[in-house]
Amino acid sequence: MPAGHALAVDRVAFSAKVTQVLEREPLITIRREEVSKIDPEQLVVVATGPLTSDALAAEIARLTGSSRLFFYDSISPIVEADSIDRSKVYMAARYEKGSADYINCPMTKEEYDRFLDALVTAESVEDKDWEKLNYFEGCLPIEEIARRGRDTLRFGPMKPVGLIDPRNGKRPYAVVQLRQENLRADSYNLVGFQNHLKFGDQTRVLRLIPGLEQAKFLRHGQIHRNTYINGPELLQGTLQMKHNPNVLFAGQICGVEGYVESIATGLLAGLQTSRIATGATPIAPPRPSAFGSLMHYVTRADSKNFQPANITFDLLPALEQKIRDRKERHQRQCEIALRDFDAWLAVVGGTKSIDAAVVAH
Repeated sequence: MPAGHALAVDRVAFSAKVTQVLEREPLITIRREEVSKIDPEQLVVVATGPLTSDALAAEIARLTGSSRLFFYDSISPIVEADSIDRSKVYMAARYEKGSADYINCPMTKEEYDRFLDALVTAESVEDKDWEKLNYFEGCLPIEEIARRGRDTLRFGPMKPVGLIDPRNGKRPYAVVQLRQENLRADSYNLVGFQNHLKFGDQTRVLRLIPGLEQAKFLRHGQIHRNTYINGPELLQGTLQMKHNPNVLFAGQICGVEGYVESIATGLLAGLQTSRIATGATPIAPPRPSAFGSLMHYVTRADSKNFQPANITFDLLPALEQKIRDRKERHQRQCEIALRDFDAWLAVVGGTKSIDAAVVAH
């Protein structure tokens, strides 16, 4: 979907397409029933999503240890497209990267201060038993960010840098970005505006944003359950459990964020499972690759402060030779990653020996 420089999908259409592909594959048998038991004697890939059932979550906790299972995340509000006052907003992508697909709601300092004061005094939803309020840092509620300082939102989800208002050629004091939620473009997501506020207060506060004074909310921001394990304590670089190597974890449950990352770990788990089933030795992807760096994080990060992560250049290993220019540095990292990944893929695909993979690694 249109999202400037970012990758965005229509969740419903995306899910439907994946389901169709799976249903048409003759080598896959789909059973639509709840799984509540995991047999470590069998070869199993656990790829359950963030809304894992209570029964399966309890079984995963039994297998991994309940202290190694986590349950928290937050989501952003969605507003009806027709309820946005287009006279007060403008279309742009940050630094003009990609097409101008985002709706931008600009704020003056006075408007920002009024919004911030209302936000930090708004009433939050009462905690549930499963909420420990130890939020995933990459998905903090906006009221938590705001409490860290008056400018934290302006340096976070409301950062105006790279978003010049074409109507006056100036950069706003702060900006709220809206991203198209589906292909019909009849709804928009408030980017980075996940929160834990009561719906009434949430509506009142968010309607202080220019252009959203009459906003109709199709979904309010809220905290929701997001099940994932403590990968550094439990998993090998092949996504196998350290103490139950026949059990592999893939997708968000293993401690990654995002569609691409979840799919990548699913592919990796599939490759490793195939090798185990055929008597071959599982081989972790090379560290310089995106696959390898993501697995390195999931399995070797600080287990006491482990939180889900997306793949970024920061996860890739530093170059031996320092390159100051970021574009050139990233280009070189990609070249090394692709070279090593191709060598690894040739091995797990059966066209090279394990010794060759070790050399490439």
